[in-house]
Amino acid sequence: MAVIATVFAALAALLHVYIFLMESVQWTQPRVWKRFGVPDQATADAIKPMAYNQGFYNLFLAVGTAIGLALYWAGGAGTVADVAGRTLVLFCLGSMVAAALVLLTTGSKYLRAALLQGTLPLVGFVLFLFA
Repeated sequence: MAVIATVFAALAALLHVYIFLMESVQWTQPRVWKRFGVPDQATADAIKPMAYNQGFYNLFLAVGTAIGLALYWAGGAGTVADVAGRTLVLFCLGSMVAAALVLLTTGSKYLRAALLQGTLPLVGFVLFLFA
């Protein structure tokens, strides 16, 4: 089960790296800001600093998950590395799920985005609880 949990956690981290790239690196491209429901270039330019900042939140959660996975697999069962890794992975995945729930509270038009953002970390979180 630990391997499957790791796969879902790693996929969640990769998804959040991709979100970081869109929000913090590629934001000025119309295909990107349109994906986030931004209506025009002027609005995209106005909220660019917010998107840039938000992208880094996603990156930090992904990096935390990756470090947690590395620690988890570096230590044997019950070691400090195992406990620290598991804790970090659960915290980061739980934060990803919480962010998806917050996104959902902004309106039903964000249901698809919230499901996309939250499903992988939710599955990974549940599997890690039992791994």
